[in-house]
Amino acid sequence: MLFSFKRLAKVLLASVLLAGIFAYSGGSARAEDGEGYFHTSGNRIVDSDGNPAAFNGLNWFGFETGNYSPHGLWSRSMDDVLDQVKSEGYNLIRLPYCNQMFDAGSQANSIDYAKNPDLVGLKPIEIMDKLIEKAGNRGIRIFLDRHRPDSGGQSALWYTNAYPESRWISDWVMLAERYLDNPTVIGADLHNEPHGDASWGTGNLATDWRLAAERAGNAILDVNPHWLIIVEGIEKNVQGNSSGYWWGGNLTGVRNYPVELDVPNQLVYSPHDYGPGVASQTWFSDPNFPNNMPALWDQTWGYISKEGIAPLIVSEFGGRSVDTVSVEGKWQNALVDYIGDNDLYWTYWTLNPNSGDTGGLLLDDWVTWNEPKQQMLDRIMKQVTFPPVGGNPGGEPNPEVVAVTPLYRVGETGTAVNSIRADLQLKSSSTISIPLSELTVRYWYTSDGSSAQTVEIDYAAIGKANITTAVVPLAAPVNGADTYAEFSFAAGAGTLSASGNSGDIQFRIHKNDWSNYNQGDDYSFAPSLTSYTANDRITVYRNGELIFGEEP
Repeated sequence: MLFSFKRLAKVLLASVLLAGIFAYSGGSARAEDGEGYFHTSGNRIVDSDGNPAAFNGLNWFGFETGNYSPHGLWSRSMDDVLDQVKSEGYNLIRLPYCNQMFDAGSQANSIDYAKNPDLVGLKPIEIMDKLIEKAGNRGIRIFLDRHRPDSGGQSALWYTNAYPESRWISDWVMLAERYLDNPTVIGADLHNEPHGDASWGTGNLATDWRLAAERAGNAILDVNPHWLIIVEGIEKNVQGNSSGYWWGGNLTGVRNYPVELDVPNQLVYSPHDYGPGVASQTWFSDPNFPNNMPALWDQTWGYISKEGIAPLIVSEFGGRSVDTVSVEGKWQNALVDYIGDNDLYWTYWTLNPNSGDTGGLLLDDWVTWNEPKQQMLDRIMKQVTFPPVGGNPGGEPNPEVVAVTPLYRVGETGTAVNSIRADLQLKSSSTISIPLSELTVRYWYTSDGSSAQTVEIDYAAIGKANITTAVVPLAAPVNGADTYAEFSFAAGAGTLSASGNSGDIQFRIHKNDWSNYNQGDDYSFAPSLTSYTANDRITVYRNGELIFGEEP
C-alpha cells in the first residue's frame, strides 16, 4: 500500500492529542436512546451529547453499477482500501447503491476473491454488511446513497416503471431495519440528483421532490428516528423560480418550501456542484470568474447554512484539475475555500479513479493516493480520531471477531499423480490477532490403497520447522474422503494479525512407495483454482472448533 506517511503521522498524532476533545471524532459506540448517532442543531450536526461533529468524507461507488460491489476489489482487498482511507484521515463514506442490487438475481462480480476471501458466495447486500462492519471497526461512519433505481443509469425522478415509489421506500425501510442499532450507518441520502421533471414546491405528487422526500424520510424515521435524512436539490422547476442549476444542486426552493419531517432535528440538505469537466455553464465564462462563484453558491444553496436553516453537506464535488490556472482548477479551489470559510460538511467525489469526468483520490493503479488533490483538500480536513463504532443492540462493545480463510492454489492438476501438491495461505479477516498455534487445517482426500503416507512441507513463509503434519484415516469413507492431512503450528509460527496473511505454505502428500493417487474424486481437490482462492472444502479449526469450511 502506498500512502502519505507524513499524513499518517499527522492523523495518529491528532488521534492521541485530541481523544476526548472532539465529540465525533468519536461519539459513543452505543445505539441506545440515540447514543452513537447524530442530530442537527441549527446548521450543525451534533452527537447525542450535543457536541459538534467533525467529518472528512469521500464517496466510494460501485454498488450502484452492474458489479453490485465497491469498485476496486478486483485489485485490492476491502480491508486494504479501508485502511488507506483511514490513514489519509477520512472518517465518513458516502456509499452509493441501486435498488436492483437487492433483486434475487443480482450477483456481485469483478471481485478478486483471493484478496477478498471473506466475500466468497456473499450476496450484494451481504457485501455491504461486510463493508459496514469493517468501516465501523476502523471508526469510519457511513451514510447510504440511493444513487439509481437500477444499475443502468441515473433517473430524473425517484421512481421508474420497474422500480416504483413503493419499492424505493420499502427498500429504505428494509435498510433502516437492517442497520438498526448500528451507528456505523448514520443516515440516508434519499435519491441522487433529481433533475428533469423533478420539481420543488409545485404540489404535484408525481414530480414534487420535496413531498417525496418527506414521504420516504418519515417512513425511515418511523423505523430509526436517529438517522440523518439527507435531501438533495433538483435541477429546475422550483415554484416561483425558473432558474436552473446542476442536477441535485438547486436548493432555492427550501426558503419557501422546506422539507418537514415528523422527527425534528434530523434533516440535512445536500447540493452537488461540479466544474466544466462535467459540463459547461454560463458562470464559468463570467468576466468575474471565479470571484462570481461565492454569490452564486450563496443564492443557490449556501444560504441554508448561512441563515441557520439546516446543515449542508456538499455530498458530491470533484474534478481532475486542481491548479490555479485552468477554469476547472480555479472553480475547484474556489469551492474548497467556500466550504472551509463556511464550515460546511462534505464528501468528495470520489475515491475511485474510474470516474471519467473527475478522476479520483486514487490514481489509476488503485493504490497511489492523488497528492495534489489531497493537498487541496487538506485546507478543509478536520482533525479527527477513530474510535471503533459498535453495531450491537444495547451498546455492548464490539465482539472479538475470528475469521480465518484458507486460500488454496492447486499444484498438480492431473488425476493420476504420485503426489498431491498444493499451496495454502491463511487469510484473516478477524478483528484480533490469533496465535497460529491455536489453529489447525485439514485437507480431505482418498488414500487409494493401504500404503503408509507422508506430508512434506516444501516451503513455508513462517518456517517449515514451525509446522507439524499428520495423516489421519477416517473410520469410514465419506463423500470423497477417507483420510485427511492435518497441519498444526508451533508457537514459533507467531500470530496471524487482524486482516493479516500467513504467507505461502507449499505441501506435498505422497505414499511411501510412491504409487499413484486418483485425486479426481478427492473432496478438497479443486483443479480449476490455479491462483489463490478460498476453498471451503479445506477446513480450519481454532482450539478444535470448526471456524471455516465444510467437512465431507
